[in-house]
Amino acid sequence: MAQSLDIESDVFAETSCKIYCANCSKCKLVRVPVGNNEYQLRVRCDAGMWKKKLGEEKIYKYFTVARRAVDHCPAYEPMGEPREFLRELKKTLPIKDEIYST
Repeated sequence: MAQSLDIESDVFAETSCKIYCANCSKCKLVRVPVGNNEYQLRVRCDAGMWKKKLGEEKIYKYFTVARRAVDHCPAYEPMGEPREFLRELKKTLPIKDEIYST
């Protein structure tokens, strides 16, 4: 039992030090076309903070965004208490890519 409390406190310490992009109001869900009348869900930063080395915009898979974290972000606008928000988000995100029809 004591070990599970230590793990829980470690999760809290981790979430209090980092900024999780999924908890930011600038984190937006977008449709990315993959074929005729089909799309996949992806996530982008509406503030333009996610860039590749060559300056191109970085777009993340919908189900992996809960892991994206940075130490500092000038555009960060939290949507709620990080620990609870991330816990609920991880429960509801799909575990693999899905293709949707329009």
